[in-house]
Amino acid sequence: MRILLLGKNGQVGWELQRSLAPLGELTALDRHGADGLCGDLGNPEGIAATVRAVQPQLIVNAAAYTAVDQAESEPELARRINAAAPAVLAREAAAGGALLVHYSTDYVFDGSGQRRWREDDATAPLSVYGQTKLEAEQAILASGCAHLILRTSWVYAARGGNFAKTMLRLAQERERLTVIDDQWGAPTGAELIADVSAHAIAQTRQQPGKAGIYHLAPAGETTWFQYAKHVIAQAQQAQSAIKIKATEILPIPTSAYPTPARRPHNSRLDTRKLQAAFGLSLPPWQRGVDRMLVEIL
Repeated sequence: MRILLLGKNGQVGWELQRSLAPLGELTALDRHGADGLCGDLGNPEGIAATVRAVQPQLIVNAAAYTAVDQAESEPELARRINAAAPAVLAREAAAGGALLVHYSTDYVFDGSGQRRWREDDATAPLSVYGQTKLEAEQAILASGCAHLILRTSWVYAARGGNFAKTMLRLAQERERLTVIDDQWGAPTGAELIADVSAHAIAQTRQQPGKAGIYHLAPAGETTWFQYAKHVIAQAQQAQSAIKIKATEILPIPTSAYPTPARRPHNSRLDTRKLQAAFGLSLPPWQRGVDRMLVEIL
């Protein structure tokens, strides 16, 4: 099987290079491209030419415009990368009979209520980022291509920047931290996303009826405040070279930390459809976070 992976050096893309390798012949690109192939989602027609050149049976799009606040001031660029390029990938996948794997987000919902979002719940994005990610989903569905759209939330990895690293840095610099405590979700590791993707791809290739939209997140739920407390407590237990200066971690509401893009209060995702379809058991969020902390501490 020929596989085309876009966004190879992002948090999820890096892990996908590992998890997809046993599935076939992998062509992995970042936005700089390679060997005359375009990997820049800001150039949708260049991406189309890449698909035609590689002729993959599987296209995995792990590239995206993820600067949520910045998207409010440059919606055209966010839309070109997050919506127009996936639409082109879907068109080319349909024409070539390829399976398209695309990553989406809980930001397609309005973040209201307290129950976990199901795949068929009504969408109502609060931000440009969320709207462009929804437009990609709609384009993929409209294309008629075989697809796996995996919505996830609060993504992190040991590689690159993440919330845990930021909290650890601030905890070494400041005696007092304030962290948002009214946004709920589950920190989702890039490792988990990549491994679940490989399982889902292998099964969907064998059973095309499993194509569709799925929610992917670990078990459990937390707030950013509780997440920060967990990270700092684990760092202190590790007795690493990190010297925690913070003696006080205080919860604050979202309203105390205004941002250009509105954030959903409820990012909880119902993953029962994914687990049932692919025979998976998703671990508690703490397991992945603790593993990541072992790597970075």
